[in-house]
Formats: sequence, structure tokens, C-alpha cells
Amino acid sequence: MTDLRTVLGEAVGAAFAAEGVDPALARVTASDRPDLADFQSNGALAAAKALKANPRELAGRVAERLKADERLASVEVAGPGFINLKVADAALAARATEVAADAAHAGASLVASPRKVVIDYAGPNVAKPMHVGHLRSSIIGESLKRLFRFRGDTVWGDAHFGDWGFQMGLLIGAVADEGGADAFLADGDGPFPTESPVTLEDLERLYPAAAARAKEDPDFRDRARKATAELQAGRPGYRALWRHMHDVSMSGLQREFAALGVTFDLWNGESDADPLMPEMIAHLEETGLLVEDDGARVVHVARPGETRKRKLADGSVVEAPSPPPLLVISSEGSAMYGTTDLATILDRRKAIDPDLILYVVDERQAEHFEQVFRAACLAGYADEGSLEHLGFGTMNGPDGKPFKTRAGGVLKLHDLITMATDKARERLREAKLGADLPEAEFDDIARKVAVAALKFADLSNSRTTSYVFDLDRFMSFEGKTGPYLLYQAVRIKSLLRKAADQGVAAGPVAIGEPAERDLALTLDAFSQAVAEAYDKRMPHLISEHAYRLAQSFSKFYAACPVLVAPDEATRSSRLTLSRAVLDQLERALDLLGIDTPEQM
Repeated sequence: MTDLRTVLGEAVGAAFAAEGVDPALARVTASDRPDLADFQSNGALAAAKALKANPRELAGRVAERLKADERLASVEVAGPGFINLKVADAALAARATEVAADAAHAGASLVASPRKVVIDYAGPNVAKPMHVGHLRSSIIGESLKRLFRFRGDTVWGDAHFGDWGFQMGLLIGAVADEGGADAFLADGDGPFPTESPVTLEDLERLYPAAAARAKEDPDFRDRARKATAELQAGRPGYRALWRHMHDVSMSGLQREFAALGVTFDLWNGESDADPLMPEMIAHLEETGLLVEDDGARVVHVARPGETRKRKLADGSVVEAPSPPPLLVISSEGSAMYGTTDLATILDRRKAIDPDLILYVVDERQAEHFEQVFRAACLAGYADEGSLEHLGFGTMNGPDGKPFKTRAGGVLKLHDLITMATDKARERLREAKLGADLPEAEFDDIARKVAVAALKFADLSNSRTTSYVFDLDRFMSFEGKTGPYLLYQAVRIKSLLRKAADQGVAAGPVAIGEPAERDLALTLDAFSQAVAEAYDKRMPHLISEHAYRLAQSFSKFYAACPVLVAPDEATRSSRLTLSRAVLDQLERALDLLGIDTPEQM
């Protein structure tokens, strides 16, 4: 399906070409002055400069060619050569009818050449409970997965479970010191107990204490490093203990993600790439990419002459390669964070052979991913441009720093969702919404409102910016919030139920009132919002459209009565517009990972 901006761009391009001008200059955008026009093209200014012609005269000739187009009610030249385009009511009605009939995509277009895409997001870890630091990656990644799939790509969402690094050695050491897992610590091939010696609560308690101890106790740190290397080398008892810790953590994480409405096609961990390590290391050695460096083994990824200033411990400043080498094998013989990331790229190539892999990870990891991506391309595991790091800002507290609890700790995701759900119940009761519903249904609505508030608060901001967490503002049923959008959707559902009860049926769309024009133009704009969000990897563009659509419907609903319209044709037309709005709004919210209740 093709939106009006695109088809008008083609028409203006043809008119430019007829005047001997490059049609690429005929870009059409939404008008800066919607009171004067629906769309505009400013290309005559650049074209006239290239031709050394008068831009207003060129724009006038282009406008004359466009005036015969039946889709346009008027074509005017303004200022030094702006071309203002107003769409005919009949063309708007036809486009609105087309959007209303498109149940699957609500007027949005599909990609011309679908791709195989892997999206790596969330990045949970063994023994570490989900906290607010995981929220943005999970929410943004889930939305991008839905967006890419919506446009026609084949997409795999991968949680990329952190289960193979130094934290595993820390946990093995901590479990050993606490006792109760002696059977797993002995040499030999087992058999080993089938019951886990640790619970999720044990792991959440042991890990922070072990991490802190490693900073202060060199002997414990060395034991943990040795345990990490022995685990990765295949020591049977450590592998059996690791499997229990892995599974216990996984079950807890799956519950947390389910509460947030985040799902994955793959739950692959760093450990899944381990079988490829020997092959990868051998290949890096054969190609000469893997070199010795102060007892460790690295891949140099900086290009010739590519340096930057680095400050040493003694305060001196030196020129060093930029980015620094990728550490593949530590001096203790352990695989590193970058090693498993590199092996994971190789694993994905063998298993899926994706055209594109997107990594939705904190912006502070930018240098790490630059190292890994360069190494992957040097080794032939990926093509240039097929790996993208989509960094994001932080969710901050009122002090502008990453969000903390009042006690100064990191807020667990479970506690955040509980806090938001409690606030949603409070706001629903204040607004006298859902008071007559059964308790279970009310609680389900509260949960949906809470998740909508959290997700929309995040996704209404550009991915690359940080934002301040303010639950009271996020939970409002007024303004640019998730609850407001849910309320508008429920309001339309109520209207449609009343229409059905009264026997009012949807019918052909007719455009006459200004609010109808505005609503039809907003419905048309969804396709462009989806395409731009896809191209820029920016879900906030979907959020902006959803909010504009809700506002446009609110104005339409106030100015254009639906069920008490003066005649049947008008009632049917406005009902079709209302249904189209609901379909598109729910589709937009679904792309953001937000579920809509049936009533409030």
C-alpha cells in the first residue's frame, strides 16, 4: 500500500523531470503550515540554484503541470518557490478507505526486499536479577523485533544469556566456600546430583558478595579465574554445577520477561558459542589475526595510522591504537567477553546466516562492539555494514543520574513492575475506571496500564537520549502517556460496541469536515512513521504517531458526532474512520509491545 506523501512525491518528481530537473530533488514532506496545505515540496529552490534559474518561476511551471492531477484540490507557490499541495477530499476518502480495509498492516507498507535479521537484546545474566538497567534494552529490542517483523523481515530475537564469563568462576568459588556442593567440586566424571544445590535466592545473595570479595581478596580472585578456565575447559563437576545455576536463573528470568511482555525466539547464551571456540581460535591463528600481547592473545582491529590519545596510570599521555586490540584469550587462558561475542557471530552465521544483526546494548559499550565488529569482518564472519550497535541512553532519577532506589541501590525489575502496577490500581480508582469489574479483570487492566506506562515512557523518547523516571507523570491518563493512549483505544471500543447495539454499520468514507480531513491525513501518515522508525531504528517515531493519532481522533470525536450524525451515510463514514483509528492505534501500540484492554 502506498501513502499519499509517496504518491505525491512521484507526481512532483515527474513534473520536475518534465522541466529537465533531477526528480530526486522533488522531495515531498508534510506541510509546515497545515492551515495552508497538506504537503509541500521545497525542491525548486535547490533545483533552480543548480540550473541558475529563478526558483519561483521554476516552481510555478511545476505547479502548472500538477494542477491537472485529480488527487490535488489545489497547488500553490509560496515565498521564494515553495510548492504547497492540498489533497482533494475524494483522494483522502479513498486513502482512508484503503487504510480501513487493511486489517493486517493498517495502511503501512512492507519492505521491498525482506531480510533475515537477528536482534540481540536484554542480555540477562546468571545469578543477577533483572533490574532497571535491563529495562531499556528489553523494551527497545522487543519493539524493534516487532517492527522489523511487521515490515516483512524474518526476525529472531535473542536474549543472549550471560552464562560463561568470570561471574561463573566467582559463583563456583562462593558455592565452594559456603559448602553444600562438595559433590560437584570433586574431580572425576560423576555422576552428579540431579537436584540443584542452590536456589535463585542463593545466587542473588552469593554473586554480589563474591564480586565484592574478588576486589579485596587476590587469592579468591585467582581461584575464581582458575575455576572459570576449568569450567570452560570442560571440568565435569563444574559443568554440572554450572548447568544447575544456569537453569535456576533462566526460570526466574523467563517469569520477569513474561511480566513485561517481552519474548524471545532464542535463549542462546554465551556458552552456546563455546563448541565453536577451538575452530575459531584455530582459524584466527591460521589467518595471522591472533597474536601474543603481554601473555594474552589479541586481534588488532585498528586501521593503519588510526590512533587516539590515552592517559596512563602515571598521568602521562601516549598515542595508542584506536580502537584497542580485542582481547580473545586472557593470560590465565580464559575466553573473554569479546571472544564469546565473536564466536556468537560465527555461530549465528552457521545457524541462520542473517543479513543483519542488531545489538541493542547500552551506549557505553560502543567501543567494545566496534572491536568485535571489526574483528568479525577481518575474520570473514560478517560483511561490512551487517552488524549494528544500537546504543541507548540511561533511565535517570531526578538527580539526572542512573535511577537508584531511595536507599541508593539498583531497583529490581520485579519491584519496579510491582510499584507501577500498584500505582496503576490507584490511578484507575481515582479516575473511577473499572470499579464495576471483577477483581481479576481489574487487576489485569492495572497490569496492562502499568506496562503501557513504563514502555511508552521509554519509547516516547529517542533511543539515543536519556530520560528522567517519573512514575506519577508516566501513569497519568492525560497527556503524552501510555495510559492516555489505552484510554483512547478503550473509548473507541466502547463507541463501536454502542454502534453495533444500535445497528449502525460501517460504510464508505466521505470527507467534508476539517476534523475528518485531519484524521484521514493522520491515518495516512502511519506508513511513513513505520518506514522511518524502521530505517532509523527509532521506535519513538511510532510513539509520536500513536499520540498524534489519539489527539486527532479526540478532536474528530468532539467535532464530528458519530452515532448522532445527521444522516446514515455520515454515521457509516465516521464509524469506518473510527474503526480504522482503533485498528491503527492498536497496531502501533502492539509495535511498542503494549497490549490494549477491552474496557476500563
